[in-house]
Amino acid sequence: MTDIDLIDMSRRWLHPERPLVGVDILIEREDKYLLIKRAAEPEAGLWSIPRGMVEVGEKAAEAAVREALEETSLEVEIEKLIEVVDKIVPDDNGEIKYHFVIIDYLAKPVGGEMHHDDALDACWVHPSEFTEYELTPTLVDLFKRIDLYPL
Repeated sequence: MTDIDLIDMSRRWLHPERPLVGVDILIEREDKYLLIKRAAEPEAGLWSIPRGMVEVGEKAAEAAVREALEETSLEVEIEKLIEVVDKIVPDDNGEIKYHFVIIDYLAKPVGGEMHHDDALDACWVHPSEFTEYELTPTLVDLFKRIDLYPL
């Protein structure tokens, strides 16, 4: 994906007419979790988990499996729904800059070799090491709610 593709992708999410539905995929392998360094806005340069948008006609869990494959080259199996989060970000004028409804899933890899074409970097991280990464605030909140974030 080129820099222009990333800019175009980020722009179409700005100031939406209605909330956009996305999925986050928390992929666990041997007590470690896959973190990716985001290349695109929102939150470019911060560490997060694979995510993407649900396409028309696609079930949310199917989108999670597809996005995991597209972003990481890993085939995953959904273990469970973790939660649904509203992410509403105003701009400097108080208008809604971003509005996402994000469905968080826990998944396990069942095939494939990990690659990160859409991200700046990716790595498997044990929860005790999460504080060593500049995580997105949303991810820190998620990890705290599911008791993964170190105290």
